[in-house]
Amino acid sequence: MDIALSSLNWSLVQAFLAVAESGSLSDAARTLGRSQPTVGRQIKQIEATLQAELFLRHSRGLALSKTGMLLLEPARDMLKAVKALELAADGQSQRLDGTVRLTASQFVAHHLLPPILSQIRRDAPGIQIALLPSDTSENLLFREADIAVRMFRSEQLDIVTKKIGAIELGVFAHESYLARRGTPESPHELADHDMVGYHKNDQIIRGMRQMGLPADESWFGVQCDDQTTYWELVRAGCGIGFSQTVLANKTPNIVRLFRELPLPPLPVWLAVPKALQHTPRIRHVWEALEAGLKQHVS
Repeated sequence: MDIALSSLNWSLVQAFLAVAESGSLSDAARTLGRSQPTVGRQIKQIEATLQAELFLRHSRGLALSKTGMLLLEPARDMLKAVKALELAADGQSQRLDGTVRLTASQFVAHHLLPPILSQIRRDAPGIQIALLPSDTSENLLFREADIAVRMFRSEQLDIVTKKIGAIELGVFAHESYLARRGTPESPHELADHDMVGYHKNDQIIRGMRQMGLPADESWFGVQCDDQTTYWELVRAGCGIGFSQTVLANKTPNIVRLFRELPLPPLPVWLAVPKALQHTPRIRHVWEALEAGLKQHVS
């Protein structure tokens, strides 16, 4: 394979990686923010440049050829190198204005962050915030986000973390549900009540079993994995559910049950790439997040 490296620009490698990881021109185009025809042309261009077929076309999309599989890891190494260059360069910026990409769980992004971000906009209008609500773990070193608010400590190398505190959890029900079904006196009575649970996530079932409650899917009259929707279901009176007390205490007509039940709190961590921690706009947002989140943790 005679490779004309001088013709192999980074945008072609990006297109190759995006298609390789998604198996679809349309998905790759959405990831890259390009049109599908553009990505298709770039795949043809990189194949022509390398004089090799990188993908096999089939009815379900595109799959890597043997040559494509050989090039996948070197392409990923190029991505790591480019992201490292971006981090190093951005970390030297002394300007306060610019964009900060912030990721947090959908629940935290919806219920806790808006007033904090509003304060940042008042104090530093030159900083633009790109809020990325996600219940997956974005890779900070790949610049998927600049700062993360997480419920666990990042174990990645070259990531600076700080624990802000912990958010108390509780068991709650709406007054309308309790009026309809009665108030359980102990957790062991939950088997005779309607509960709101998760659908694919077994976290609630595992937690209840650890407390000695023989919970299974039959306990849950309504199931939903989206955290914000989950709380709306509890608030609407669909059943008894779990939530952060900082939100439940501000919700009208919500009753807390079993205050003595020892639920493990949710730790709250901030994380940022080490190369960015002293960049003025990153530091400003970090300090504002720390101050704002401390109002909701213990």
